[in-house]
Amino acid sequence: MKPNKFIIERQVADFRADNGLSSSEPITLKSLLLKLNVLTVFRPLSDNFSGMCLKDGAGHRFMLINSNQPRGRQHFTIAHELYHLFIEEKPTPHKCNPGFSKNSVEQCADMFASSLLMPEAGICQLIPEKELKNKEVSLPTILKLEHYFSVSRSALLYRLLNIGIITEKKREELAEIKVKYSARCFGYDTALYEAANEGLVIGDFGEKARNLFDQGKISESHYMELLHKINIDGTPEDENCTGC
Repeated sequence: MKPNKFIIERQVADFRADNGLSSSEPITLKSLLLKLNVLTVFRPLSDNFSGMCLKDGAGHRFMLINSNQPRGRQHFTIAHELYHLFIEEKPTPHKCNPGFSKNSVEQCADMFASSLLMPEAGICQLIPEKELKNKEVSLPTILKLEHYFSVSRSALLYRLLNIGIITEKKREELAEIKVKYSARCFGYDTALYEAANEGLVIGDFGEKARNLFDQGKISESHYMELLHKINIDGTPEDENCTGC
């Protein structure tokens, strides 16, 4: 069944409202993942594996994100996985590569991610009126938008196309421009377009491990082993972590 964009937009509006997010502002995804208590791990994965997620019967949620991909791409994958974790009725574990699937559920997740990250109201606020009227959004405006919403050039251009702000011809024209080069020319940092976050863990994994140790349910060696799983040494230079 083909995704219904009106239903997706309503789901996004409800999700934003439920989590205290305005209808037009960009989202700080790391803060949102902490708030939603989604344990998120960033690891190097293959090129066609952007991420995956799991949700068990007790409501625990987990997300794995490919740290080899550019930061903007990672943000889209996170938003895509949020659809599976909080909107899809009965999600099943699977490998996701947003933007490349013909599966209707995956397409819904892509539409959700696009709308969640780049709300139409927020986009229109940042585009000069003349550019909106002529459907001729300039490169400086494109750069401002992609950095404001922390998304990739490709994701932004397709969002602008789908909400009718640019034509397919204009999308193709802008897509031909070298992303990093254009960012440097206009004084923007290129970190958005580069791989990042390898080894990062967002969530309370370490806190839960510490609580188990403090309660005597696991040994010190097991506690250290758990910390090592999330790339934390656990042994500062001047004191043992267990004495904190």
